[in-house]
Amino acid sequence: MTTRLSAKFAALKRANRAALVTYIMASDPDHETCFEMLRGLPAAGADVIELGFPFTDPMADGPSIQKAALRALKAGGSLRKTLDLARRFRETNADTPLILMGYANPIETMGYEAFASAIHASGADGVIIVDLPPEEDAPLRAAFTKHDLSIIRLATPTTDDQRLTKVLDGASGFLYYVSVAGVTGANAATSEHVRAAVARLKRATDLPIAVGFGVREPAAAAEIARAADAVVVGSAFVDEIASGEAGQAVERVLQRVKLLSDAVRGARASEGTSR
Repeated sequence: MTTRLSAKFAALKRANRAALVTYIMASDPDHETCFEMLRGLPAAGADVIELGFPFTDPMADGPSIQKAALRALKAGGSLRKTLDLARRFRETNADTPLILMGYANPIETMGYEAFASAIHASGADGVIIVDLPPEEDAPLRAAFTKHDLSIIRLATPTTDDQRLTKVLDGASGFLYYVSVAGVTGANAATSEHVRAAVARLKRATDLPIAVGFGVREPAAAAEIARAADAVVVGSAFVDEIASGEAGQAVERVLQRVKLLSDAVRGARASEGTSR
């Protein structure tokens, strides 16, 4: 785990609150607007940032993020431009963990060693590669180890104990629990389901558990924040970009981040609970 990720989750544990992990798509709606959004996320309440890199054939993303990828590609977005955004963000913010998220094809085109060197140079802390299973990521893992970068893996409601052992082998940073079977922005899981799932995952790993997919509203985020170490929100922010004039997209997204952050930060205090 990178120093930034371990320091962030340790600080949040001391503060007895969960993290808000915010997802936006690189170069959506255009490169410079995305950079202004990215730069404003920590002050709005983002504890960890996921920056998606656009891809034409997503497997796990629902309509909102698919449309964001198409907007980004139309604006000239690419993996290399995503790395440029990460580098510029790190020049303005030394502490907030930044994770890249996307699909294997652009990385294989660049090459694992070259990608690891580039992501390290950019100041990003790790990746989530949706379609690169543990059985096939040994070359990437080896390249990442040289630079202390995290490979964050996904677990789902259908991940049984045998598969979970494989998922956790070599995973670092945090474990991303996809709380619903489906694509991003789909139906939300019940709080009972999330609490049971997080408890099961914590018996299997010491990694922080982040829960996402289908989380859009403050009440839902607060409910997850009472059980998990982090709440991941993406489609709700991406939809704000598409919901009005591009010139006000940054303001709309950061206002939505503030609402979700307030809910996550106050979740345990409102119940008088600790973890």
